[in-house]
Amino acid sequence: MRKNLLLIPGLFSLFVLGSCHTGTDPKLARVKHAIDVAQSQLELSSAEFDSLPGFPRSLMPKFKVVDAKDWTSGFYPGTLWEAYRLTGDEHLRAEAEKFTARLEGIQYYKGTHDLGFMVFCSYGQQQRTLHDAHSAEVIVEASNSLISRCDSTIGLIRSWDFGEWNYPVIIDNMMNLEMLFWASKYTGDPKYRDVAVRHADLTLKNHFREDASSYHVVSYNDDGTVESRGTFQGYADSSAWARGQAWGLYGYTMCYRETGDTKYLDHARRIASFIMNHPRTPADLIPYWDYDAPDIPDAPRDASAAAVMASALFELSTLVPDKELGRSYFDRAETMLMNLSTDAYLAPVGTNGGFILRHSVGHLPAHSEIDTPLNYADYYYLEAIDRYLALRGVAAQEL
Repeated sequence: MRKNLLLIPGLFSLFVLGSCHTGTDPKLARVKHAIDVAQSQLELSSAEFDSLPGFPRSLMPKFKVVDAKDWTSGFYPGTLWEAYRLTGDEHLRAEAEKFTARLEGIQYYKGTHDLGFMVFCSYGQQQRTLHDAHSAEVIVEASNSLISRCDSTIGLIRSWDFGEWNYPVIIDNMMNLEMLFWASKYTGDPKYRDVAVRHADLTLKNHFREDASSYHVVSYNDDGTVESRGTFQGYADSSAWARGQAWGLYGYTMCYRETGDTKYLDHARRIASFIMNHPRTPADLIPYWDYDAPDIPDAPRDASAAAVMASALFELSTLVPDKELGRSYFDRAETMLMNLSTDAYLAPVGTNGGFILRHSVGHLPAHSEIDTPLNYADYYYLEAIDRYLALRGVAAQEL
């Protein structure tokens, strides 16, 4: 039996549309099918990796397995936690605890900016589900490690320790700030929040173009001035890498939820407008890997970007005061979610290496993870389903 859905923290006003029996609502029936597929696929993949070290990240074409220090290590345990809450499957809970425990000790690692992805998507999901003290302690320690990467003069959390950049900061880093907001609320210490706010403010100032599209990488000089703006995973320095636009939308929506500062809401709306009105958006709304890819319409799609966008738009729909605008965000996210839940993207049970979604793109310029499943696509897809059901006012057990 499915457990009651836990409502997503931070959705200030639920855009409740009223529940409807699954049998008479084709959208809910499609979501039910997606959850069933996710449950079956995760049962398969967890069995495959139960006795093996590491975490499944993608297929290339065989499993790509990563260790705890990989930036994607937290997504698979987090996906298990999300699936457990949606299904009540106790075996998935046991697997979620097992894979989360594999990350023990990573909270002390200071060699990455991605501790939010690694820890908050795993231990954060565990803490949300179990409300356990240990998970909270891990999250706080990880937050200490993360803010140690913030230079007091530059004012941003350094992203990478490789390459020829002086002090690179990538748009992805907006996603790691949620853990810092949580740590300040939990501990009562504003230092984590202060770092997050300053990082968000400077990213807003320096990462975005006039049309609200985002550069991927901005590097800073030691005095805090901009050294360069460009890309690493996108098509070109001047292009709009799809997942980067998704990270920005999600990050500033989250920042408004956590701070109430309307400049973040205004910016999230501008990014949403860029995404929703872009002329190179395909008919099914699942974006090409880069909005400026030269081979559109034959360019690969990125289901991971679509999943992040849909999840962010569901939340943004509840935060804007204009109900008509909120409804437009909800409708867009719902359509994206429904399309991800068709056979075009949702894997048949027993295929796809146990991953849920197909057709994502990791790092096309490096010829890496092209048109393949990715663990973070699955994570944000299930989060989008969770948020969708909450906004529909439907508990998972009703499906």
